[in-house]
Amino acid sequence: MDRLIVLGGGESGVGAAILGKVKGYDVLVSDSGTLKDEYRQELERAGIAFEEGGHTENKVMAADLAIKSPGIPETAPVVVALREKGVPVISEIEFAGRYTKAHKIGITGANGKTTTTLLTHHILSECGIKASLAGNVGFSMARQVAKGDEPDWYVIELSSFQLDDMFDFKCDVAILCNITPDHMDRYDHSLANYAHAKYRITQNMTKDEVFIYNADDLGTLTYFNNPAATCVPVSTIGRSRYANCHNGQIDIRLDENDGLCVGVDELPIPGRHNVYNCMMALSAVMATRSVTGGRVSIDAESIKSALKTFRNAHHRLEPVRTLDGVTYVNDSKATNVDAAWYALDAQKSPIVWIAGGKDKGNDYSVLNDLCREKVRALVCLGKDNTKLKECFSGVIETIVDTHDIATCVAECRKIAKAGDVVLLSPCCASFDLFTSYENRGDLFREEVEKL
Repeated sequence: MDRLIVLGGGESGVGAAILGKVKGYDVLVSDSGTLKDEYRQELERAGIAFEEGGHTENKVMAADLAIKSPGIPETAPVVVALREKGVPVISEIEFAGRYTKAHKIGITGANGKTTTTLLTHHILSECGIKASLAGNVGFSMARQVAKGDEPDWYVIELSSFQLDDMFDFKCDVAILCNITPDHMDRYDHSLANYAHAKYRITQNMTKDEVFIYNADDLGTLTYFNNPAATCVPVSTIGRSRYANCHNGQIDIRLDENDGLCVGVDELPIPGRHNVYNCMMALSAVMATRSVTGGRVSIDAESIKSALKTFRNAHHRLEPVRTLDGVTYVNDSKATNVDAAWYALDAQKSPIVWIAGGKDKGNDYSVLNDLCREKVRALVCLGKDNTKLKECFSGVIETIVDTHDIATCVAECRKIAKAGDVVLLSPCCASFDLFTSYENRGDLFREEVEKL
């Protein structure tokens, strides 16, 4: 019996462990931290061995195959040791892909991938297609494969960390939303390295599969790797023969006989960035028909009807409340500069902007013009806000330093005037003061509701 070591005992790791046991592996889950109670209990019920608080060398090094959770860096000593010994180290998605015949839509990008994933899945489901969410949203793909209730399509949100450890996996439809600096600390502060990871989503694809990308995104074009797949660019600037947006009208046409027109005012989510997200989701839905030779039957009116019922995930330009004429917006998911740029750009009112957290090698200067135009005040929220204050000194007139969410929201209320927007769009990771961007957004919402 082959020995499977699963590094990390979160949703991804536990899902992989369950699938491993179903497929006859001798499984050990090894986590350097502490497992959540729900996962510990699940492993116990399944009879899967696990360890917490560190990796036992002789147990881990007995692996025939290792699955690494995406949060574990390649430089972690246990990963380095496994690689040096020649043990294959793969991702949970790579592992799950070996045991399913379902079609797959893979979606990646620095920003927009969750929204695009959720919208794609929503449209397919509303149009009667059996589709499951996987990857960074929903339950792990491995967990779902282990259950054996095979969908027609998996719609999978893929981070660069997951793609790094995927080798034989192939998407039927792949989407690359954009490439902008993010996680530079994991990629030697090289955008080229990060872009290479993102483009792994196209590996193994042929002309029979479809690759959808943003033809207006500089990073995507700079590192374009000419994949073998049928390439479908989307654009609001140029004239793509496939997917365009001009004069308030989106036109998706993947072949001469098959088209869809949707007005921008019919889209369920606001903002310039969401026009691209919607175009890519619509293109992916249309592509399911071409890659299956027409076996997916979805008509334009069903797609338009599905758009009307979509609700985006929390923490993405999420209105919290309006109080004394001030609107409070939770965009905690904006963990990098590009995401914050789109959030600032989408606002039509003067902004009291909340930013800060764990810096990931950010270059904030690209926000200067927007900040001069739209931001009345910056309320910093983080353990150390020195870099933010230095970067925006002379750009934003009022800058306030705070180190907890209650103080931050209180300062925003003092500063904001009727007609303003208080926008939490942090630009940074959450892990200095919070456990996750969800935790940061939830606590922001709670403090705003107390006002």
